[in-house]
Amino acid sequence: MPSVLKPLRLLALTLLPFFSVTAAETASTDAALSARVARIENGLLPAARIAGRADEPWTLVARMTHYGVPGVSIAVINDGRLEWARGYGLARAGDTAPVTADTLFQAASLSKSVTAVAALSLVEAGQLDLDADINTRLTSWKIPTAPIAAGTPVTLRQLLSHTAGLTVHGFAGYAPNAPRPTLLQVLDGTPPANSKPIRIDQKPGTKWRYSGGGYTVVQQLLLDVAKTDFPTLLRDRVLVPAGMTASTFAQPLPAQLAAQAAAGHRADGSRVEGDAHIYPELAAAGLWTTPTDLAAFLPSLQHALAGQPAPLSRTSAETMLTVPITGSDMGLGIGVRGTGEKLLLSHSGANEGFRCIYAYYPRTGRGAVIMTNSDEGGPLLPEILRALAREYAWPDYRVTEKTAAPLDPVAFDAYRGIYQREETRLAFFRKDDRFYVQAAEEARREIFPSSDHEFFHLDSPRIYAFQRNADGDVTHVIRREGSAQIFQRVR
Repeated sequence: MPSVLKPLRLLALTLLPFFSVTAAETASTDAALSARVARIENGLLPAARIAGRADEPWTLVARMTHYGVPGVSIAVINDGRLEWARGYGLARAGDTAPVTADTLFQAASLSKSVTAVAALSLVEAGQLDLDADINTRLTSWKIPTAPIAAGTPVTLRQLLSHTAGLTVHGFAGYAPNAPRPTLLQVLDGTPPANSKPIRIDQKPGTKWRYSGGGYTVVQQLLLDVAKTDFPTLLRDRVLVPAGMTASTFAQPLPAQLAAQAAAGHRADGSRVEGDAHIYPELAAAGLWTTPTDLAAFLPSLQHALAGQPAPLSRTSAETMLTVPITGSDMGLGIGVRGTGEKLLLSHSGANEGFRCIYAYYPRTGRGAVIMTNSDEGGPLLPEILRALAREYAWPDYRVTEKTAAPLDPVAFDAYRGIYQREETRLAFFRKDDRFYVQAAEEARREIFPSSDHEFFHLDSPRIYAFQRNADGDVTHVIRREGSAQIFQRVR
């Protein structure tokens, strides 16, 4: 797929001046679309703002620099089709290769959504039953019995919806030069597996708890039933039918594709060992893909719901989007929230060195996929989503307004000073009419008055309440965020 490189506006010195435009963006000369993309690139937003104050948006490049994220790739869906896709920054820190719309990223837990479609396609084919005892179809391995299950069987529906009561939240993967376990070793947590055994420790079907371990059981189930390797099964059942021509579940990534892949990066900016970890847990975390390919996968669910040609039937798609247990917002392999035009499908992912997310409204055909090549990409994702939500009038990912009480800046001077609790020190100070708190070796953070003695952050529930003694002197501050911590004034 051809791409065109252009310089980024307001480019930070730490990033190379590249973004790419897919051939799908035939409106690269369309002034309206170019203006829309520019508003998003220059309109990233915080989670909250003070009522009455104008937004102070950030540029995408500035926030990539702020978090130390080398590369970002975005694909936006509008009216059920890919409207635009672009890459920003670098595929590998210290290299010159830019992220393009064709750059492959690890999809991490977004893999679970694709796996769920494959499993449901086998249900449609009569090879699996969503509500049968999974151990009756597993042949290479069985889920060990557990007293807490009280004879209740684990089912495929439970595994796909994280309600099977199985352990192991997620997986760390393996460096390319490290020994790698077989799938059976992962299931039993035996060396060289670096994760614990996957076992029942809650009664199946009673509670929601995220379990990548459950999806590893699904992987073994699909292998036992389909009698083919997992990458081939997923290619034939989902990737090709959904039009995901650049995607693969092959781990490690084949050499011919490795040159197109982004490297994962740690919080300190260094590359993940070997550029990316290898995940034998393919169903839970093994997909390599692009936002553009996932932007084909998501409308395929919309097509299925409409009874149009898709990897799943309408009945299966509706089953996938049905939350099976109260207190959960997870269907089968996919997050589900809202109804009607506000129905939102979403999932986030985190592999070593990669963070990603998708959000899609199947009733209106609006949404986006965002992928980053850094452990620090997590906080950047919602900032981009909020910019997209404002531009495309999504019902979610909106900026929350908080109300600040009026306070004479001079009155804050009574609170200025250093407060200490054990080894932690907090400094409170003001600059003109703005108030700040700063912990040692951390950046200052603005705080806002909710009363004449309590203050809050925009981006967290943390509250600071200053206290006085009988003489009216400020003696300590109570920091609340769940529990309360008292910091004594030391000067």
